[in-house]
Amino acid sequence: MSKKIEKRRAEIVAGENIPQHIAIIMDGNGRWAKEKNRPRVFGHREGINSVRDVTRECGKLGVEVLTLYTFSVENWSRPRNEISALMKLLVSTVKREVKELNKNNVQLSLIGQIEDLPDDPRQELLKGVEKTSRNTGLQLNLALSYGGRQEIIHGVKQIAKKIEQGKLSSKDIDEKVFADHLFTAGLPDPDLLIRTSGEMRVSNFLLWQMAYTEIYVTQTYWPDFREMELLKAINDYQRRERRFGKTSEQVK
Repeated sequence: MSKKIEKRRAEIVAGENIPQHIAIIMDGNGRWAKEKNRPRVFGHREGINSVRDVTRECGKLGVEVLTLYTFSVENWSRPRNEISALMKLLVSTVKREVKELNKNNVQLSLIGQIEDLPDDPRQELLKGVEKTSRNTGLQLNLALSYGGRQEIIHGVKQIAKKIEQGKLSSKDIDEKVFADHLFTAGLPDPDLLIRTSGEMRVSNFLLWQMAYTEIYVTQTYWPDFREMELLKAINDYQRRERRFGKTSEQVK
């Protein structure tokens, strides 16, 4: 399998058109576990191995930003025992993976309403961000307690506050000013969105940022989404023509 991956990776790199920013909705952990007659948390644990493999592969390909939809604002409505297990898993994973991130020059960053997380996972995540802050390779961006609509409202409130304080005029508001007040300020918009498990929706994820993002949906559950699946998604992306409203002739 490794030789197949190396060959496909070489083909992808030769194509040159590598997505600068990949966003992933990691879906299907629970269904994957259910098919194996195991509890849902078993699927979440196995999904961490996919995160590790995909992160490592993105670094090898030269992807600049990888944003993972890790825990949405809607996920707070899940059973309390599952949320508790997820938070404990988050703490143990960050503690364990920081050394690997540093080894691969990966910088950890966070977006979302991080203040809503319980103290232990929040503090552990912030430690991970600090410990990897000097790395210059791939930026691994975890979306936690994140919602696209909530992010937009947050940005509007920040802008409104500056207008009230006289720091900003309404006539100065444009797309760049608005984007600068989102959680993703300073990051490029995603070039490619990958959704696993076959669901055909964006689920309140990066609503503003995905205006022109290419979408790739696979039936594969997240725990089975590894290097080769990622390379297939990027290969599909490379075959597309991104016109941004223009004609084919204009972009050639």
